[in-house]
Amino acid sequence: MPDPGSATPQLRKLGIVPGARWSVVGADPAWAFELAPDAQAAVAASDPADVVVAFARTVDELTAQLDANEQRIFPAGALWIAWPRRAAGHVSELGDTLVRETGLAREHLVDTKVAALDHDWSALKFVWRREHR
Repeated sequence: MPDPGSATPQLRKLGIVPGARWSVVGADPAWAFELAPDAQAAVAASDPADVVVAFARTVDELTAQLDANEQRIFPAGALWIAWPRRAAGHVSELGDTLVRETGLAREHLVDTKVAALDHDWSALKFVWRREHR
């Protein structure tokens, strides 16, 4: 379901532009982009990517997603960590503060943006710090 509070198209918000290698990991089977990105630019869950959207529902999943995906976006990609939105009525142990603190504890990542991915998911964008590229 689209994010009713944003006029920015979801793919542009995520940085999935023509030619960008992208990957989605850990999404519910029913989740989909508002508009389908270029399927030929999709990469396997272990391949390098320009944009990774990783879904987490628990602290353990959050840590696992960071472990599995932070190197995939090196040096100049973006890792979006998505968690269930409380504003949509979902109960979750994750929130932007915990996601941010967990990502920043890695020292080479920095968060640059928080956004509603859609009606049900919030997401925080991480990139590699310039001095670590």
